[in-house]
Amino acid sequence: MIENVKPSVELRTLARSNARSYVTKSVHPKLVGEEIANGWEVLKKRKTSVRLKKAKVHGTLLEDRVWMLLYRMQFEFLSGVGGAKLWLDPKNSDGPKTQVDVVGVEEDLALAIECKSQENYSKRGKFQEELAKLAGVRERFSHATNSAKFPGPHKRQVALLFFMSNIELTANDRERAETANVHVFDEKDLDYYEKLVAHLGPAAKYQFFADMLPGRSVPGLQIRVPCVRTKMGGFNTYSFPISPEYLLKISYVSHRSKGKASDVHTYQRMLAKSRLNKIRQYISDAGIFPTNIVVNLEKKRLNFERIKQEHNKDEQDESGVLGWLDIRPAYKSAWIIDGQHRLFAYSGHPRAKKSHLSVLAFEGLQPSKQAQLFIDINAKQKSVKQSLLQELFAELHWDADKASIRVQAIISKAIQILDADKDSPLYGRIQTADATKDALRCISLTSVFNAVEKTGFHIVKEKKDDVIEYGPLWGGETQMTLDRTVFVLKNWLSQIRLNCEDWWALGSGEGGGIAMNDGITACINVLRSVLVHLDQRGHKLLHLDHEDLFEAIKPYAQALGKYFGHMKPEDRRGFRDLRGVQGQTARTRRCQQAVREQIPAFNPPGLDEFMKLEKEKTNLRAKEVIDRIERMLQSVVLEELKRECGPSESEWWVLGVPKKVRLEVGARFESDDGKRGSKEAYFELIDYRRIALEKWDIFGPLLGYGTGGNKEKRTKWIVTVNEKRNIVAHPSSGVALTLEELAELESFDTWLRNSISGATQGAEGETIGEEDSVIGDHAENPV
Repeated sequence: MIENVKPSVELRTLARSNARSYVTKSVHPKLVGEEIANGWEVLKKRKTSVRLKKAKVHGTLLEDRVWMLLYRMQFEFLSGVGGAKLWLDPKNSDGPKTQVDVVGVEEDLALAIECKSQENYSKRGKFQEELAKLAGVRERFSHATNSAKFPGPHKRQVALLFFMSNIELTANDRERAETANVHVFDEKDLDYYEKLVAHLGPAAKYQFFADMLPGRSVPGLQIRVPCVRTKMGGFNTYSFPISPEYLLKISYVSHRSKGKASDVHTYQRMLAKSRLNKIRQYISDAGIFPTNIVVNLEKKRLNFERIKQEHNKDEQDESGVLGWLDIRPAYKSAWIIDGQHRLFAYSGHPRAKKSHLSVLAFEGLQPSKQAQLFIDINAKQKSVKQSLLQELFAELHWDADKASIRVQAIISKAIQILDADKDSPLYGRIQTADATKDALRCISLTSVFNAVEKTGFHIVKEKKDDVIEYGPLWGGETQMTLDRTVFVLKNWLSQIRLNCEDWWALGSGEGGGIAMNDGITACINVLRSVLVHLDQRGHKLLHLDHEDLFEAIKPYAQALGKYFGHMKPEDRRGFRDLRGVQGQTARTRRCQQAVREQIPAFNPPGLDEFMKLEKEKTNLRAKEVIDRIERMLQSVVLEELKRECGPSESEWWVLGVPKKVRLEVGARFESDDGKRGSKEAYFELIDYRRIALEKWDIFGPLLGYGTGGNKEKRTKWIVTVNEKRNIVAHPSSGVALTLEELAELESFDTWLRNSISGATQGAEGETIGEEDSVIGDHAENPV
């Protein structure tokens, strides 16, 4: 026995309530303030009452969404408020009952659904207990939903389901659910089915059934149709007419937008609602479809009975064989390769039962062949994006004989799984063919694919078509290799993100630079060098299980994450500015160097040579910048002294230059016998600071860096430049500036140039207001 399950036509009021994301109530106006303090909002004010609303709690919202999904699929019976009550002992109406969150009953199937939700994403410790409870009601639920209370032409099948939100299930949990024949769906699945029912209407339930009961026979649907059998591309094909209503029940379209990791063969684009509506109107206007719906049928579902024909055998082979085709239907037995819009436009249409569609059915095509046929057909009608072809690599080559091609299919699928996995650091970050690029979804599948495809991850040595040596991410057969690849990449990147979450969260937005194409490529390149390093030190990574392999590489991921986490804003900008192939190489090498500073034994081949060359380049660039700064200082300081004190040496030299500086510069001039021509050539860089400090009223607006502090602090930048000058002036010392130090010098260079430029414009008599003052702008906001 089961109670509180009613005909859905009686539940329209409940449907209106469940369709909303909030609950409502009306209160006296005097109580509004108290209710607002409890989280309610004013929805509408009336003369004698106020209607309030409040967001549903996450658990209630999930139950209502699942209930509405079945309602929109037009289940004949649905549970009422509070769920259904199932008698534990059918013979004792006063005995104990168990509550089932959502129950749906229709002609062929009855569903018992439990909804479990958590406010924050985490594991669920009591899942085993909840699974056992749900699995235990199967027999009683089947008996109750096949009773006289729910009349039907044949015995219904039953399915037990969990819909979960913000819950991470372990592999063992999912295996237990599969063993108990209980289906588990998450919020992404729910989103998919909601979109599908919005497009298709009630026919979406057949897609839903196909996911739950693939291969399960559909009661009462076996039919016999006249057809012509022939061969196409080496495969048996059948051409026959069929009603849309019949084909809708057994058909299945695997949509890429669904994103289920368990369904590799996912190649169709999501249905376009506008296109469906146009086709529905065309059908209403008695339009016909002269082209075939192309499907694939399982061989075991077909039985062809040839009828006598007045042709010889050779002619029959050429023109086809006429006969009767018996189809033993099952959920998910007719895969739609082409024509999904034409078929699903009939969903809920009055003509679905009496109309006929022309079908070309292939017999037993492999999914990879189906995907290729889909592309071949659509490429002639509507161009297929290159990015889509890249996503379809897994479908096209999943069963490839050549290991290297199969590895590419695995990588393509692994990246798509990482994009769909809510617990992945790349969740919602990969640019797919149907997704719009934004600050977070800014990583192309191509860039990650190219990084992971490199030799060393899956295949180390290959000769012609034979693999001589497999890499550490190889897991044996295809699915195991996919699982291993996803596990290692997910945990490697997660450990890095853990140490720089604020930077990672920015994506390509302002201040971002790590969770982008080049940043992710560098992280993966470092992973590859770590695997090579461990292998060379005798670690047999190939023989480790997933968890042990990650434990071996985890310290390196932590070291890399700490390097990113300690970067200052200017360091992050410098990292992001490294672009192209050379930029990726520089990023990778600097990351490797950072890891080596924490793990000294880590020494990837070529790192020392790169860093030596990098240091040489850094010092050369720094010397150019410092020389430019010194020339600008000499020019502006001496010119200002001559302008302020007079152009002759007796004026600017005596009146402008502090006595101590004059003595030191004069000593250098005499020691060198004045070979450089004049005293101006014997000033040193630090002398200009000493002059600026003495004549601060003149040089403060020009050489005072920043806004806070006294004149000593605001001219300390010259001391820094001078210290760096002493380093780069002595290459034999072997000391090199860091990239961060070089970046600092370049910022001083840019600021000084702009400061001087602003002063020059002002000196030429241009009117510079407060908003336009270049001097003020750069003095207060140095680059």
